[in-house]
Amino acid sequence: MSLMTVAEVAEYLGIQDVRVQRLEREHLLNAKEKDAAGAPLFDRGDVEKYKELAERLGGI
Repeated sequence: MSLMTVAEVAEYLGIQDVRVQRLEREHLLNAKEKDAAGAPLFDRGDVEKYKELAERLGGI
């Protein structure tokens, strides 16, 4: 399992950091754990699945 930070997820999805945080808050993209500062960390596989699903539904 490879973990990604909010910034890495935002770059991968082509969106802003605040949108990634909102997706996590709304449970559309679930964090696997938190870093030392309390920021969410996401599993790369989950992020890839989310991107694929979002593209099928019409975009991110």
